[in-house]
Amino acid sequence: MSNEATQDKGNILWRLSKKFQFAAESIIPDSFVFCIILAFLVFVLGIIACGSPIAMVQSWYNGFWTQSTFAFQMTIMVVVCAAFAQAPVIRGALDKIASIGKTPRGAMVVLMIVGFVASFINWAFCTIICPILAMRMAKKVKGLHFPMMLAAGYSTMILGQCMGPSASVYALVAGEGHFLEDSIGILPQSMTTYNPMNVCLWIIIAVVTVILAVLTTPPAHEVVEFHGTIEDEDIVDETSEKKTPADVMNSSKILMYATGILGLVYIIYSFVTNGILNSLGLNFIIFLFITLNCFVYNSPRKFITAIRSSMYLATDVMIQFPFYGAIMQMMQDSGLAQIVIDSLASVASARTVPMITYISACIVNLFIPSQGGQWVVQGPIMVPLAQKFGLYIPNIINAFCYGDEATNLLQPLYLIPALAVVNVPLKKVWGYCAYIFVVWFIITCIGLYCLPPLFTMYA
Repeated sequence: MSNEATQDKGNILWRLSKKFQFAAESIIPDSFVFCIILAFLVFVLGIIACGSPIAMVQSWYNGFWTQSTFAFQMTIMVVVCAAFAQAPVIRGALDKIASIGKTPRGAMVVLMIVGFVASFINWAFCTIICPILAMRMAKKVKGLHFPMMLAAGYSTMILGQCMGPSASVYALVAGEGHFLEDSIGILPQSMTTYNPMNVCLWIIIAVVTVILAVLTTPPAHEVVEFHGTIEDEDIVDETSEKKTPADVMNSSKILMYATGILGLVYIIYSFVTNGILNSLGLNFIIFLFITLNCFVYNSPRKFITAIRSSMYLATDVMIQFPFYGAIMQMMQDSGLAQIVIDSLASVASARTVPMITYISACIVNLFIPSQGGQWVVQGPIMVPLAQKFGLYIPNIINAFCYGDEATNLLQPLYLIPALAVVNVPLKKVWGYCAYIFVVWFIITCIGLYCLPPLFTMYA
């Protein structure tokens, strides 16, 4: 018998995941090409739906600038979170954490626990911290399949948004003046993010995901380990024999600590006056990490050097958001998004509305990867449908959130910064993400069909 025939082929989960990854390596292009293909697909479908190529061209141009503010926010969030995640004090903490898992399966569990905790703090922080931790684990534990580590870590970021306080739709409906306030009122996060049905579903998916990642292990000859280098050079202030006043200011710890303290004063003030959950908006999170960076990089020169060295991680996010803005505008103006949602809603029943909300959100999110923008399209359709059947609106919002997040496993936009940290191409990881998505899809559909009736006493 040949060596190939006698080699261990791995367990059934590994063999299943390989089918996804084989397809990914054959057909998945770079993320920017992925984005352009989606844009042309929507363009052609939009012409079919609305019948006017010129109208679609106008939507393309108009939509290109609709995400400018959001693109800047996402860019600076990735940069400041990445800078913080790579600070010496954080690297030291990650080295200690990386030593906890002594085996590949133990390391995977530790990675995912850290990922879930980090995702509750902030999605961008989690996106960067997981690949950095995976790198450090790979240097300490032999036999780690690095692509699966990256996919599993990324999945914690996505799932964390379904029960984290920073998700856009949860924050939106909890504030005064949101566009659906007249029909659903103001829904605090205790009713949406932390309602019993959502907590139960989240725990089920989280546990299954950890088990799936732990048990999907390759045989020894198929393990793809991390062979890159870890650059741990600390940023130091340049010194010279004769310091000028400019050198003193550039290296001043007082300036950075004073700036950091000023930021902390506002952060504490906001927590006291508005509450922690109500404070955690997008701008606040960015401000929080900028403030923390003032302390971990304790001079102006160190601070700006750290920010500059992290800028490349946000390149794809920065340039692709305008394209997704154009895709979103074409989806809205042509009526494509409404066609998708209406088609699914037309076959809905009281029992299936949460599941249909989830499925439609999965589909629309592929083309509109902005949760707030997607809710503007989908909310006005799904909320009246749920009210028609007398359903508990927070469950519908939860279902929307799971759908919006799930296909981020397929939509590569938010994965790019994580891959840039470790210099791994998208096609090496995408198949494992798709594998996790399929499991999520099945479990979530079952959960949204079975769980809401069990929690009617809490509605």
